[in-house]
Amino acid sequence: MRAPPDRVAEVLAHLPDTPGVYLWKDANGQVLYVGKAKRLRPRVRSYFASDHETSPKTRLLVSLIADVETIVVPTEAHALVLEANLIKEHRPRFNVMLRDDKSYPYVKVTVQEPYPRVFVTRQVQGDGARYFGPYTDVASMRRTLDVVKRAFYVRSCRYDMPKELPERACLDYHIGRCKAPCVGKQSQAAYRGMIDDVVAWLDGRTAEVAKRIGEEMARAAEALDYERAAELRDALQRLGSMEEPTVVLNVEGGDRDVIGFARDGEDAIVAVLRIRDGKLLAREHRFLEGIEDETDGAVLGAYLVGYYLAAPVRARELLLPFDFEDRPLFEEAAAGSSRVVVPQRGTKRELLDLAEQNARHLLEEFKLASQEADERAADPVYDLGRELQLARLPRSLVCFDNSTGQGTDNVGSIVWFENGRPRRSEYRTMKVTTVDPANGPDDFQSMREVVGRYFRRRLDESRPLPDLVVIDGGKGQLSAASEALDALGLDALPLISLAKREEEIFVRGRSEPLRLPRRSSALRLLQQARDEAHRTAVGYHRKRRSMRTVTSELLKIPGVGPMRRRALLTAFGSLQGVRDATVEQIAALDGFSQASAAKLVAALRGDASSTP
Repeated sequence: MRAPPDRVAEVLAHLPDTPGVYLWKDANGQVLYVGKAKRLRPRVRSYFASDHETSPKTRLLVSLIADVETIVVPTEAHALVLEANLIKEHRPRFNVMLRDDKSYPYVKVTVQEPYPRVFVTRQVQGDGARYFGPYTDVASMRRTLDVVKRAFYVRSCRYDMPKELPERACLDYHIGRCKAPCVGKQSQAAYRGMIDDVVAWLDGRTAEVAKRIGEEMARAAEALDYERAAELRDALQRLGSMEEPTVVLNVEGGDRDVIGFARDGEDAIVAVLRIRDGKLLAREHRFLEGIEDETDGAVLGAYLVGYYLAAPVRARELLLPFDFEDRPLFEEAAAGSSRVVVPQRGTKRELLDLAEQNARHLLEEFKLASQEADERAADPVYDLGRELQLARLPRSLVCFDNSTGQGTDNVGSIVWFENGRPRRSEYRTMKVTTVDPANGPDDFQSMREVVGRYFRRRLDESRPLPDLVVIDGGKGQLSAASEALDALGLDALPLISLAKREEEIFVRGRSEPLRLPRRSSALRLLQQARDEAHRTAVGYHRKRRSMRTVTSELLKIPGVGPMRRRALLTAFGSLQGVRDATVEQIAALDGFSQASAAKLVAALRGDASSTP
């Protein structure tokens, strides 16, 4: 337990017992971490009240702390919002961070201006403008923007209207691409009404916009203003041509934002499905960093407060995959604009499943793009993680198998696969010691012993654990391995078994087996690991049986005890090697003389000559 630095100790002595935000700083004044607290005094003091043995990240943070700054706020909800703003400003290394997707463009509508503009940008600023995106398909975004400008005659100039006005209308007015509000040919009210339609259409309220334009077209036709009616007809046609490709899926209900979450170790991603008027229109996503030692709920909460809460427009209903600790504060900060729901079944649950599928897909793409080629997980690894519904991709897996013969030489093997490929330096074999050969083979007890001894040693040596444990066998072997892991406190470690006959996959905690298609890459990966473990176990069993045969043959020869036998096997490797050795070679070994070597050679060669 580290004593706080002098500067921090001074602050700790006078901390208020009220809601607030604290900023840990290093010796250079750099902000290391920003946190919120319902009660500042106990929360800040808690950092120096323990050794944080279970959190290396927090232990490192405490070791770097040299100063602290605190900000008192009226409520904990205020602290939640202030914390998110300070994280964006300082980007502390120990906070969960939202990675900015600078490569994805947005459509920006400057609604804060008297004569708003519509254009593409890659930077989202808190300037009061409306942002739509990000668009992962840039070509689609360009087509959308082109239709918007053709259907609504949005100005493309950069004048700061009405402060800056040109002397005459530009070319866009003469070719029918703008109504020239800059020279008074379109009123500000009419231009603003058109921009309202642009915002509504980009926001997914296409039916509302189409209805309004259709009504205006009918009024123009009744007034015999056929030119205006034709313009509105063309606008409807252009909007109609874009609406169908934009709509991804028609779903039940009105406006919703659906949050999908996927995580693999220290990387996570949140995918948001935007549903407007019952239509799934767009998908957005954010990567999150610095999430070591953070729970899924804390990571999701960081996204909701740091990005979603700051979004200019939110749906009336927000669907989440699971609850999180700061939900009451989030709902208070959102001021009732979004109703939070964590559905368990029905249509809303299906929407969540779709969002989570998108999140997993995006995380796979990110992993493949960001890792070096020799560190990339092969496709079967992703397929296996998806089929088994694992929270963490099985980048590393171990497979166990046993081998025995007539109740003797009972052995176990462990093979390690990394990113879908064998890692032979991590292969292990061991002799089973808890099964009495006289009582016959006991495959379940053998598996229990091998799994228990293997993981006990890895824990004792603080070595990394695999992401998945695979057992060669059925329910019985799976149960035995589960008992061994439970005894070591590893009950959360993913565990499955692969039965040979039907290639059924039994998953710990599930009653029904999983059957994958024969051509499934995930199944082939499991079969490869199972076959490799079996090959290793059989090879080790044969080696032990051979050694036992050699030992028994040598022990039959008078004058050869355990020490001489060990010296012979070390020097010549096998019984045939000893037979082929000369008297001089054997006499050179410790424990042998010229006479004893000659007797041994005569005995062995006499034994060989009598062998049919």
